[in-house]
Amino acid sequence: MSLLISQLINGLQSGSIYALIALGYSMVYGIIMLLNFAHGDIIMVGAYVAWLAIIHFALSPFVAIALAILTCTVLGVTIEKVAYAPLRSSPRRSLLITAIGISFLLENLAQIIFGAGSQRVPKLISGPSLNIANQHISFTAIVTIIVSVISMVILTFLVQNTKMGKAMRAVSEDMGTAQLMGINVNRTVSFTFALGSALAGIGSILYCCAYPQASPTMGSMLGLKAFVAAVLGGIGSLPGAMLGGFCIGLAEAIVSAVGLSVWKDGVVFAILIVVLIFKPTGILGKPVSEKV
Repeated sequence: MSLLISQLINGLQSGSIYALIALGYSMVYGIIMLLNFAHGDIIMVGAYVAWLAIIHFALSPFVAIALAILTCTVLGVTIEKVAYAPLRSSPRRSLLITAIGISFLLENLAQIIFGAGSQRVPKLISGPSLNIANQHISFTAIVTIIVSVISMVILTFLVQNTKMGKAMRAVSEDMGTAQLMGINVNRTVSFTFALGSALAGIGSILYCCAYPQASPTMGSMLGLKAFVAAVLGGIGSLPGAMLGGFCIGLAEAIVSAVGLSVWKDGVVFAILIVVLIFKPTGILGKPVSEKV
């Protein structure tokens, strides 16, 4: 029983990280219908920035965290301006291929600069653990879960109640009409990428707190699992992304608890196949009708 509770806590912690990354996927997809497969590699860049800031520049962990989030935000906006914006009127497959290309570019650049091996990231946050029913809950797990929930609440408020949020929803519904109504589409899309990349930066910090290492390919599997979480919850739905992230994290934890940890990646992608077959819109997604 103690092992099961421990695995459930681990599942909520990893699920919170998946949820943060899935929020970025859902926002970008909701705006320009792009599956940004470079999103996971932005997380990798954030992890390396934090490592560099502490190990090579001897900066404090708080400064390293701020630099990692800022770098991820700037990188996300730069990728959108350089790689995606010129192809906005092109077929969706062109954007998808470009996103995959950017992903491979970032991975290989990191391998050239930092080497193929993993780098150990020093502890970024620390604090007292919590004991509930004789069960030890680490400070990192508590912070990860709280930060992910707060991020979703703030993001939902921003999208639903602010002027920029209304612009984001308008561009999502009809980009051409939104532009005719005076909405600056370029600024709205850039803001969406900045917000999603900032969430990726936060996710990279939380991931490094749970698994203190950075490697060139670390964002690959992490991004794919977050994509599965977004699809499970209903891609384009912010609460759905959060729900999907928790579901994927708990599914991995349950598989590990029954002694099948080597199958936890396979279970994640099995969930993706089942969702695409039986409910392709996801748990909270809505069917989209198209005029023909």
